[in-house]
Amino acid sequence: MRIAALRALLPSGEDYRGLRSSWRADLLAGLTVGIVALPLALAFGVSSGAGAEAGLVTAIVAGLVAAVFGGSNVQVSGPTGAMVVVLAPIVAAQGVGAVALISVMAGGIVLAAGLLRLGRAVSYIPWPVIEGFTAGIGVIIFMQQVPAALGVAGEHSSNAVVAAWQAVSEASWPGALVPLAAVAAVAIVMLLLGRFARALPASFIAIAAVSLIAAISELPLPAIGELPRTLPAPALPAFDPVVIAGLIGPAFAVAALAAIESLLSARVAATLADTGHVNADRELLGQGLASIAAGLFGGMPATGAIARTAVNVRSGAKTRFAAAVHAIVLLLVVLVAAGVVSEIPLAALSGVLMMTAARMVSPSTVTRVLRSGRSSAAVFGITLLVTVAFDLIVAVGIGLAAAAFFALRALSRASGAHRDQLPGQPAAGDDRIALFHIEGSLFFGAADRLIEEISGAPDVEVVILRLSGLQLVDATGANALAELVLALERRGVTVLIKGIRSEHRALLEKLGVVGSLRHPNHLFADLDPALQHARSHVRRARA
Repeated sequence: MRIAALRALLPSGEDYRGLRSSWRADLLAGLTVGIVALPLALAFGVSSGAGAEAGLVTAIVAGLVAAVFGGSNVQVSGPTGAMVVVLAPIVAAQGVGAVALISVMAGGIVLAAGLLRLGRAVSYIPWPVIEGFTAGIGVIIFMQQVPAALGVAGEHSSNAVVAAWQAVSEASWPGALVPLAAVAAVAIVMLLLGRFARALPASFIAIAAVSLIAAISELPLPAIGELPRTLPAPALPAFDPVVIAGLIGPAFAVAALAAIESLLSARVAATLADTGHVNADRELLGQGLASIAAGLFGGMPATGAIARTAVNVRSGAKTRFAAAVHAIVLLLVVLVAAGVVSEIPLAALSGVLMMTAARMVSPSTVTRVLRSGRSSAAVFGITLLVTVAFDLIVAVGIGLAAAAFFALRALSRASGAHRDQLPGQPAAGDDRIALFHIEGSLFFGAADRLIEEISGAPDVEVVILRLSGLQLVDATGANALAELVLALERRGVTVLIKGIRSEHRALLEKLGVVGSLRHPNHLFADLDPALQHARSHVRRARA
């Protein structure tokens, strides 16, 4: 069984079933995604602080490894905006040399998560948390580009919003108008092509146009700088125990982000077209190997890229051959056109990232979240605020906690203990019998309130608890119910229980609910016998 489970995580010929008929579409999709990915790989590398080379190497190496070993047939992997947001402060604190090491460390953690079959964990992240997280990333990426868009160099705050404000206050006018004009030109070209020629790679064309104008006009715009004309040789990063100890926390944060973003991207891709089953555990294994491989070649941690994956699907990709072609296209750029690419202005890359960030914050999606209810709006707002102000992984944790709080509150409010009228013809002494039905959930968030409602019944000699409507009970609820039975019995109130569901019986017996009854015969399957027994108790007490 274990061998079969392991085989399901490894590549097989089944991955390329249908390639004979789809290879043309896959080839075209790979070429398209490669052109789209080039400016993003460069921009994300520069923005992270690791450099354009690291972004390009990551897109090539990690893109190829994830295509072969990943769990999605159409996922495209590489550097992403979310990863840049996490890496930038790490680079600022630990230096560029830590990037390769943290890539290997985080990749190992993601790989282990795949082997431990943790791939389904992303399904527990609520929609408002995901949207708040995504919108927050968009805000951070946009703010991170403000210094480059204004031509302001130097050290700034690790918080993107504060750094943007510092750059605005330090900008030299009217000199800042030149990079701003380049950013605006990129944005205009991308907007126009996005509206009137969606089939064209807008970011690639925008950067090419601005770069050409800057070269002809000899505009004073800083460029990417020299790029390698071949892939660097693989090498193990320096494993300094002191450095490793300082990177353990950041490595887990990077790994968590890589896992979450990759699984979300694969899930989104599965909704865009019928491209086959997504194996979440294999996806984690593939992304872990991709980040390890990228680190060995001097790159940065990789994740599944939602935007590039969407382009891949919409371009007609059917198999993972398309993602592999995308990586090969980028490798050809390094081998053939590195000199040309090195002349791209940094302001043009900032324009691409600003447009990418703006598209991450969808007004229609935000409106839908805000209209879906106060609790969803609150979770969205909290996640967004914490993402921008503090940390991405902390934001997900706090967002999950907020979502859990509101969910438990709703579950608690949907639960209740209600006193019912006794069925049938009234009998003498019925006022001394209290019939309660417990519905919904008896769990730690609702147990105390429900128990108070029942124990507060005045002047009764017998309490009948109807449990057939109880949908959920946890250990806290079962323990509270046992304590209630004991407390009522000590007061001389006889407790009868009707309708314990089969799925709850073992827990209620283990925690003493059944054992707390005065007599084993006080447990009933139907209400009529329970009511007759209760009336007999009252008659004996009056006799």
